[in-house]
Amino acid sequence: MRRLFILLLIMTVSCTFEGKEYLKIGTNVWPGYEPLYLARELGYLKGLPVHIVEYSSASQVLRAYRNRRINGAALTLDEVLLLKDYGFDPVVVLVMDISNGADVIIAREGINSVADLKGKKIGVENTALGAYVLTRALEKYGLSVSQVKIIPLEVDEHYRWFKNKKIDAVVTFEPVKSKLLRIGGKIIFDSSQIPGEIVDVLVVEKDYLTAHPEVVRGLVSSWFKAVDFMKKRKKDALRIIAEREHISPKELEKAYTGMIIPDRKTNTKLIDTGNPELKKVAGKLLTIMRQKKIISEEKIDPDSLFYTHMPEGK
Repeated sequence: MRRLFILLLIMTVSCTFEGKEYLKIGTNVWPGYEPLYLARELGYLKGLPVHIVEYSSASQVLRAYRNRRINGAALTLDEVLLLKDYGFDPVVVLVMDISNGADVIIAREGINSVADLKGKKIGVENTALGAYVLTRALEKYGLSVSQVKIIPLEVDEHYRWFKNKKIDAVVTFEPVKSKLLRIGGKIIFDSSQIPGEIVDVLVVEKDYLTAHPEVVRGLVSSWFKAVDFMKKRKKDALRIIAEREHISPKELEKAYTGMIIPDRKTNTKLIDTGNPELKKVAGKLLTIMRQKKIISEEKIDPDSLFYTHMPEGK
């Protein structure tokens, strides 16, 4: 009887997934992406051909996308523009979070402001976001990138280099942010000073989206279901997520105060209208990235970035 049940289960799963290519989503460790993992933990992704792949840094996620090992990713909007520049066709299907203080520059004792970074060694992940945050911070204090010493570091190297005093400051985010504050680091700049400019999104390569829109819609619905769980059962959600992030629930709760996780209605305004609000942010990022020669001068149409068929729901 038990063997028959198992056989029927395998047949059911096979029928559910029959003809469906897996949507492989790359992410790095970041609280704003955790509703994806929460959805998986709570069984909301059951029946969907979705596989979440965790990498140690955003740089690795981009490499995996460029090598076609994944066909979806959790990225910052500037990284999406980089993929477009590389010749890929990622489409934004969801705004996951908006940084409102979560991305920071942390400095060691004796460095009290961005102005004090002149001539100092700054660890920065080798991505557009790290360069963007540092550039915008320096601009606000009348400095240029040429006036500091850039040390390219993957995010999993930030803590060790800072602790060993190999760098004077670092552009980083959670969970590294909390760990650095514990050992005496001081925040001298955060993303609340450049509101609305740092946005995390979920993208899916256009050919997969075109072939399997129902999978993407199911994933987006599961995301919002997990976000609802976080609101209604906050303590349970924090416990589950904190364990994955390797920080305390209290630190995690504080981290979430530095970001906005848009609900379904806000997502619709941001990406699912005739003139999506996020298009303005993308245009601003494009201008800055071209000025800083982060991307080429090739024309990228911001209109092609957004998916305008969000699933219905609350």
